Amino acid sequence: MKIYTRTGDDGTTGLYGKKRLAKHHIRIESYGTVDELNSWIGLLADESINSEVESFLRKIQVQLFNIGSHLASDEDAGFKLPEIKIGLIKELEEAIDKMNVALEPLKTFILPGGSVKVSHCHIARTVCRRAERRVVHLAESETVDSHIIKVLNRLSDYLFVLSRFIAFEQKVKEIPWDPKL
Repeated sequence: MKIYTRTGDDGTTGLYGKKRLAKHHIRIESYGTVDELNSWIGLLADESINSEVESFLRKIQVQLFNIGSHLASDEDAGFKLPEIKIGLIKELEEAIDKMNVALEPLKTFILPGGSVKVSHCHIARTVCRRAERRVVHLAESETVDSHIIKVLNRLSDYLFVLSRFIAFEQKVKEIPWDPKL
């Protein structure tokens, strides 16, 4: 199978279902940003945080692929697409609650950073927020499964708490935001 098709040389790309859109179309931006997020999640999983977190991050990656397939499909094509597991929202919330038990309550905003792993987590979080914004924008004009937005919203929360939890495990001091500096 050849990777290149030359069909995108005109600045368009094909959805599942043969419909073609400009590469800057909000649908393409949406699933492209979810794909970027998936790559950052893969990097986090590769950083050997711990086996439980790594396993959960891989599960999240599968669901992000499922979400991407929904966003990359022509809604009129009638394809059977992989299920978006809505139970993931509850799993994300449970993971957040479990990590939060070990963490000091936030009293101020914190700056992203402190270690490479923590920084990677924050980058994934901000890409997740961008993906959410792109999908919300898409949903203003086209049908989008509402669970996609919920998963992305909760995932960004999870990534924020995970960044704090990694800092806690690494004994990295969080950097409070001081607007006067």
